[in-house]
Amino acid sequence: MTTMKAVEIKGGKGPIENLFINEIPRPKIDHAKALIKVKAFGLNRMDLLQREGMYPVPPQAPSTLGVEFSGTIEELAGESEKGFKRGDEVFGLAYGGAYAEYIAVSTHMLLHKPDELSWEQCAGIPETWITALQAMYLIGEFAPGKSILWHAGASAVSIAGQQLSKANGASAVFATARSDDKCDFCVKELGAKAAYNTETADWSAEVLKATEGKGVDIIVDYIGPATFAGNLNAAARDGRIVNLASLSGAKLKPEMAQPDFSNFVRKRIRIEGSSLRSRDELYQGKLRDQLHDHALPKFKDGSFKVHIEKVFPWEQIQEAHRLMESNKTKGKIICTIA
Repeated sequence: MTTMKAVEIKGGKGPIENLFINEIPRPKIDHAKALIKVKAFGLNRMDLLQREGMYPVPPQAPSTLGVEFSGTIEELAGESEKGFKRGDEVFGLAYGGAYAEYIAVSTHMLLHKPDELSWEQCAGIPETWITALQAMYLIGEFAPGKSILWHAGASAVSIAGQQLSKANGASAVFATARSDDKCDFCVKELGAKAAYNTETADWSAEVLKATEGKGVDIIVDYIGPATFAGNLNAAARDGRIVNLASLSGAKLKPEMAQPDFSNFVRKRIRIEGSSLRSRDELYQGKLRDQLHDHALPKFKDGSFKVHIEKVFPWEQIQEAHRLMESNKTKGKIICTIA
């Protein structure tokens, strides 16, 4: 077989209606890569941006969308990592290409699928949980006893992050969201100490009140300009602000709260931006190992949960993208391939 079915975008970019399933060449493998027959793949917000031509895709990525998947190993190249064989059930992270029947991916980014988890659950772990681990540890310098705030608390990465923070000894876990329902979810389902509705509350003032004026040690942010001033206000001395996206735009607008830049010096705040997808394989591989060692056992015993909003057959990829664009989800959107 030299071809396969994959989701493509008419014209290379565009609205949801441009997504369709087409016949394309099946990828070839070399070096340490494996060819995976995909069972399920997870959607991420970067997919929406890439579909619209607004995401900087790394040069090694195929044009096909999708970075996380689960499936079975069909073939292995000669330099593949030991411990994998044809027929193994796996899940993993890729630079792209998961919206397809087959994907070529480095074995350094694969994990064996636990029997305790479904294909759908495994497809929702790699990008989400590795991003949370990266933000917490490699950038935010998390350690037991530190407090942490996760913006967009009902997003998949923050759902993972709150679980990781609580399990790994955070002194307090906070979250924000844009609805009371999502805030309740963070507190009741994920164990956050408190969650604040950014539409109705002065969340940074509430964080300061809850921490007796100290602020939080780590803030993980995807919003950008709209939360910038609040982040500087809510951060503790020597606080770390990790910026992973800029969903409120690229620039501060007049109607947004204006930042007090004296906070940078007075509190010795460090802000750092990052993108997991642009990192090299060695960097991503270290995070895969961390996921394997620190998170996978807790998935197996049920301590960590993959919260799935909805599963679609991949023929309904347009409906899946439409649901993600609605911003009404609490957890992952997964597509399955029969």
